[in-house]
Amino acid sequence: MREQRIDLAPDHDLSRVPDGVGGLSRREFLRYCTGVALTLGLAPVAGLRIAEAAGNPARRPSVIWLHGQECTGPTETLLRAEHPRLERLILDMISLDYHETLAAAAGHQVEAAKHAAMEANAGKYLLVVEGSVPTKDGGIYCKIANKPVLQHVQEAAEHAAAIVAFGSCAAWGGVQSAGPNPTGAKGIKDILPGKTVVNIPGCPPNPYNFLATVLHYVTFGTLPALDEGNRPKFAYGRLIHENCERRPHFDAGRFALEFGDEGHRQGWCLYKLGCKGPMTYANCPSILFNDLGAGTWPIGIGHPCFGCVEQGVGFTRGVFQLSDVLTHAPPNAFPPIADRQEHSSATVGAAALIGGAVGVALGAAAMAAKKAKPDAEPSP
Repeated sequence: MREQRIDLAPDHDLSRVPDGVGGLSRREFLRYCTGVALTLGLAPVAGLRIAEAAGNPARRPSVIWLHGQECTGPTETLLRAEHPRLERLILDMISLDYHETLAAAAGHQVEAAKHAAMEANAGKYLLVVEGSVPTKDGGIYCKIANKPVLQHVQEAAEHAAAIVAFGSCAAWGGVQSAGPNPTGAKGIKDILPGKTVVNIPGCPPNPYNFLATVLHYVTFGTLPALDEGNRPKFAYGRLIHENCERRPHFDAGRFALEFGDEGHRQGWCLYKLGCKGPMTYANCPSILFNDLGAGTWPIGIGHPCFGCVEQGVGFTRGVFQLSDVLTHAPPNAFPPIADRQEHSSATVGAAALIGGAVGVALGAAAMAAKKAKPDAEPSP
């Protein structure tokens, strides 16, 4: 997709924002679109443009959604989205013309519908792929309509306006690509050289990262800014470690050492249980999961992050292997918390005595220097 300038302050008025989209009032719809704008890192006024585009039936993009080797986690995570719910997404904001799990038709009928949508919207439809693609032995390990999914993806990508790899399996191969990788599983970007593929990894991926990316495309006609791994920067631009609710415990040297121990029950840092947050870029602690409120994400409920969004970390690095800290190393030299509490009074008393002795010594030295130089001019 070519880059284009985004006008964040268009000349729009609220009367052009549709009312009753997906059962939402105009106020609710504007609140949702403003939230999407903020998620994308845009000014709140951009929510007006998103609202107008998302509520305009003529702007709804045709979407072709393919499945490869996966657990259907990306689709399942969309089923649990609330802002908007899946039916509002596929009926009011996009035109979901092919999806093997959600399609009402089956067999030859659904395949014919897919090809008709691709022909009618050539150069304009959005291709979404979840799941990795087997490449060994011609890709025979995953076939749909008696044709390898490798061929389905290559055909659909030829005239797609934009391509999204949704989930870690589609983004970089996921668990199927872990050794020994018997099917030769690969991510979508590796089988489509020369194509720009937006990666939205996660196991499962957060649905709002996908929804925000799609609405950015619908509104502005471009993809959001991407990092070196072709992931949207608004979602994968900061380390989990930087925004983690347990970060103060990390800085203080308070670590859970076993599941269920005192530190684990008190919400201490999970670094020593193998948490990969210090080397994983994602917005999990910021937007959470499942619309269930605070704490609804792995670390929030006491489970270490295993770096599912990072190639070479999730599914490949040992679960309890310590992560590489990309900021500063943890204070491993600190004694255990109990030792510090027991000896805190003695330590403070010793420090006071040493400080007093140093003060006396410095004062004596200053007086000696003054007597040694009686003719020296006084200090200002």
